[in-house]
Parts: sequence; C-alpha cells; structure tokens
Amino acid sequence: MTTTAPDPPSALPLPLLRLRLAPHDVPPRRLDGVWWPYSRDLLTQLPQLLAELPHAWGDISAVTVDAAAWSAAPGRMLVANQVVRLHKAPASPHAADRVVLLSPGLGRWDLSVIPPDATEKAAALLLAAALDDHVPGADGAVRTRAPRW
Repeated sequence: MTTTAPDPPSALPLPLLRLRLAPHDVPPRRLDGVWWPYSRDLLTQLPQLLAELPHAWGDISAVTVDAAAWSAAPGRMLVANQVVRLHKAPASPHAADRVVLLSPGLGRWDLSVIPPDATEKAAALLLAAALDDHVPGADGAVRTRAPRW
C-alpha cells in the first residue's frame, strides 16, 4: 500500500519589519532606533530583526532584553548560521523596554521596543518621543511626524 504525503502548507510571507533607526549623520544619541515587534516571542521576532540590521553593525553576537517583557528563550540561538547569546536582565528604570545588541569590535546598539499590542497612534507617539522626531508646523506648533515602518 502506498501513501502520499499531503502537500506542505504554503509558507506565509513574513510581515514587514517595523524598525526605525536614528539617522547616522547626527551626533551620538542614547537610542539607535525603535523596534515594534509583532509579538513577545523572541525566537520568532529576533531573527527577522537581526536580518534587517545595517551591514555596518556587523554580526550581532549577543542580545540583552528585559526578562519580564519577553517569552522564555534559550541562552543561545542560531540566527543566519551564527550563534547569538541571549541575556535576560531585569528592566532598568532608565531603559524600561530596550533591546541591546552587541557586535564584537564594532559596538553596541540600543533599540527602544514599542509594545506589540500598541495601536498605530500610540506607536507613532512612542516613536517620536524615542527619536525626538518632532517637526514644527507652519503655526510653530510641534507635531509628530508619521512613522514609516
């Protein structure tokens, strides 16, 4: 008797990465960007983030996240054929929800994390506050520039 395996389900395309990096032509700043993940599942969200980072940031070898904010994850994971060490630390009052990326010999990058369940409006406000992305209007009032995810 011969059985045939059902066709594998078609792979759904990954959602677009919601990441905004600070301009590199400005003086050093406390945040290098803002990331709005789709969930708190680090195993699914982190590989997509690391794949889209600028090449100048090099290979990220270690990632530190707020222990209370993310789902359980192993101490290491393989991303694009590279081992990435995962560190979970208690949240700092100075960096409430932040992801810290380390690349040996190249540096450290800090990304503010917008909660996955945030509305578009709330995400835009958090983005503007994190990156000081305020622009004056014609009447002199400060307005928030709409994010481009």
